[in-house]
Amino acid sequence: MIWGIFKRDMCHTTRNVIAVIVSMGLVVVPALYAWFNIAASWDPYGNTKALKVAVANNDKGYKSDLIPVRVNVGETIISTLHANDQLDWQFVKSDKAIDGVKSGEYYAAIVIPKGFSADMMTLFSPDIKHAQLKYYLNEKINPIAPHITDQGATTVVNTIDKTFAKTIAQVGLDLASSILHYSQSPQMAEYMRNLNGNLTTTADTLSGASQQVTSYSQLLGSANDIVDSTGKLLASATKAGKQAQNALKQGKSGATSLTSAGANVTSSVNTTLDQVSGAFDQVAAKVNKAFDAIGKGSETAASQLATLSEQISSGESLYDTYITSLNHMRESVEQLPDSDSAKQALLEAIDREITLLEAAKGDSQKLAQQLKDASTQVTQDTAAAERSRKEILNRITSAKQSISNVRDDYATNVKPKIDALASTVSTLISQTDSIITQLSGTADGLDDVTGDVGTNVTSIRSTLGAIAKKLDSSAATVKELITKLETGGNAGDGNSDGGDGDNDADSGESDELRALATANASTLSTLISAPVALHRVSVYPIANYGSAMAPFYTILSIWVGAIILCAMLKVTISDREKAHVLGLGDTLPRIAGPSGPGNASRWGLRLDHEYFGRYAIFALLALLQGTLVCLGDTYFLGVQANHALQFLAVGWLAALVFSNIVYTLTVSFGDIGKAVAVVLLVMQVAGSGGTFPIETLPKFFQMLYPFLPFPHAIDAMYAAMAGSYGNEYLLDMVYLALFLIPSLLLGLVLRKPVIRLNNWVSRNLESTKVM
Repeated sequence: MIWGIFKRDMCHTTRNVIAVIVSMGLVVVPALYAWFNIAASWDPYGNTKALKVAVANNDKGYKSDLIPVRVNVGETIISTLHANDQLDWQFVKSDKAIDGVKSGEYYAAIVIPKGFSADMMTLFSPDIKHAQLKYYLNEKINPIAPHITDQGATTVVNTIDKTFAKTIAQVGLDLASSILHYSQSPQMAEYMRNLNGNLTTTADTLSGASQQVTSYSQLLGSANDIVDSTGKLLASATKAGKQAQNALKQGKSGATSLTSAGANVTSSVNTTLDQVSGAFDQVAAKVNKAFDAIGKGSETAASQLATLSEQISSGESLYDTYITSLNHMRESVEQLPDSDSAKQALLEAIDREITLLEAAKGDSQKLAQQLKDASTQVTQDTAAAERSRKEILNRITSAKQSISNVRDDYATNVKPKIDALASTVSTLISQTDSIITQLSGTADGLDDVTGDVGTNVTSIRSTLGAIAKKLDSSAATVKELITKLETGGNAGDGNSDGGDGDNDADSGESDELRALATANASTLSTLISAPVALHRVSVYPIANYGSAMAPFYTILSIWVGAIILCAMLKVTISDREKAHVLGLGDTLPRIAGPSGPGNASRWGLRLDHEYFGRYAIFALLALLQGTLVCLGDTYFLGVQANHALQFLAVGWLAALVFSNIVYTLTVSFGDIGKAVAVVLLVMQVAGSGGTFPIETLPKFFQMLYPFLPFPHAIDAMYAAMAGSYGNEYLLDMVYLALFLIPSLLLGLVLRKPVIRLNNWVSRNLESTKVM
């Protein structure tokens, strides 16, 4: 039965030329619909150069007082856009640009304000202003044009950003290069040599000053030792006088007191030495008294003389201390610069003072020995004792003369020269003289005063030591600077010998700086302005925009083709055709009842036979539509199809599914079914994701998306064009084929209850004489 219906349909469609032409038209029209849309959208973004966009430059530029380089970003933008063919740039005045946007002459306009460059350069000032372009857009001309011109405006902004960064980087690199080249010039080399010479002189001067301050500090230390020695000598002399007086009192009755021997010490070293000399006079007097008492008490006199000998011997260490202090002073003076005119004279004076002190020490030693010898002779030989008295008195006179010589030489030679060298030393000696003058016979007071003098000297020496360290540190800093400059110069000349690790590091840094400055400034500035390049890696690449839109328009045209078939071909079978198929002649018997689906079932022509029999011609023409449109996409338009057979199979399956759905709706609901098919078409155009991603659509379409055949057909076609991820292609084909189940269910099972309803609706529509 099915075959019979199909065979008669084929005979009717090929009976005359008009039928053939109409059949061919039914096959070709859907293909034309797809091809026109695909060809029209083949490369829309490649033809944007025809879109007119006005550009007006009012930028006045910027020039800095620090860097006299004029910057005009507006001019740079205009120069760049002259070489840009992305849009049809129109370079006009700002008034004309704005008016042209309003009139529709230009799709958009970009106006660069007067202070654009100045605002951009506020990047280097505390008050930063954001530079702004004025962008005028006419959005009523075309819905897509604003998005294209927006992309062009974004390109301009990106160009400005890159140009600005490139300009700043290039200025900096050019400046660094100029400085490096100037640093390697002969003039700069001469400046560096002069600078190194001056710095070397400064370092030597600082080192010399540090040495001189250190020498003065050591000289103060020597003076402090002299003060200490003088105090000890005075205390010893006072003690010797007191002990001599006590000894004479024990040996002689009523010996006069010797407590005032050192009570009247003067305010200077000369006074101190006078008291020492006076002490020797007292010793001489006590010696005479001791020898006068030989006859009365020889043993007592001998004991007194032995005691005086020991006391004189104990005072010899004071001479050694005094000599040691002078030697320290001499060492300090030797450290003074040779250019100091007082150095040699002071050395000679100190040497004479030491010689005189050693002579005085010798006389003291001889006096002590003679007193010791005399203490043994007074009990043995009176005549020998008398000779010893004369020798001892002569020795005392000689010792007094030595002390006098020391005093005179100190006052004449040493002290004036020390005063000439440092006023501080003179002040300390004056303080020492004042302290010694105040000695009134008490050793404790003497110790306290000399201790204060030592504290003052120590404080001054500490200050001088700190100054010397500062001078040494400054000299070291200057020398380090010299080394850095010499290292930098060697690195710049390329003649560095290597040196230590620090020099190697500095040389490496200089080499890197030189390599950076001597490189191509334009290349480096371009790299700085755009340090990151986008490397686009296409996954399942599509050749062009037309190929990307081909699945949507192809699937859409196949659905449109199915609607056209149902609009042009009859979906029901007339009673006459049923009779011919059944072999009953031209008409069915009257018992068949009114004309309609299923009225010939008693003769074996069931409802399913009618359904599939008439659908066969629909399926054939739908397959021809799908074949033509897919082959035309691939071989006529050149749409990308990596798997051409799979691409064609999607077209065939979509043609069968879509034609069956539309056919079933029309068979079941008549003209209302056709309207439903159109509604489904509209819904799928918006909710299939063929143009915009489904995620960008409203929530309703996102929920509806899986229950529409378009998305699965489009996805399967994309997989056939660019490649399939796993079983993606097969799954989409299965999902698409599953839509046949509800369609067949409606056409074969659910159709029966609505037949009478559909007949009633049809009769009422026909009764209007309009529908």
